[in-house]
Parts: sequence; structure tokens; C-alpha cells
Amino acid sequence: MPVVQIQVWKGRSVEQKRAVSKAITKAMVEHMDVNPDGLHIIIQDYELENWARAGVLGVDRTDISKSDLKKHL
Repeated sequence: MPVVQIQVWKGRSVEQKRAVSKAITKAMVEHMDVNPDGLHIIIQDYELENWARAGVLGVDRTDISKSDLKKHL
């Protein structure tokens, strides 16, 4: 039972999640010889207030503007 975990900031659409799930499944089947019926993909969405880098919460980041931050979502 292979498991792939994806951790991202909130903001991705269901369509994006479908697309990445299909792409990861295809890659795992092709490159890791995985049976797609046994592959689990877990997508965890995090609010910016629940994600920190170098001790700074995402909502408190000042190294990039809020509009640029949204591009990273």
C-alpha cells in the first residue's frame, strides 16, 4: 500500500487536486511499478497561520508581498 502525502497551503481548487492526483498516480505506476488500485494519495491543506518557515508563520512573512504570496498558493 504505497502512500503519497502532499502538504500545501490552502487555496488549490478541486480541479488542481484531481490533476495532481492523476499525474502522481501515472508517475507511480510508470516509475515505481505500483498498482494504482493500492495507491493512496493524501492532500493536506494548511492555513498560512499553521505553517512556519524559519520560525515565521506564513501570515507574518514580510519577505514577499501578500499578492506574491498568493501566487505561491
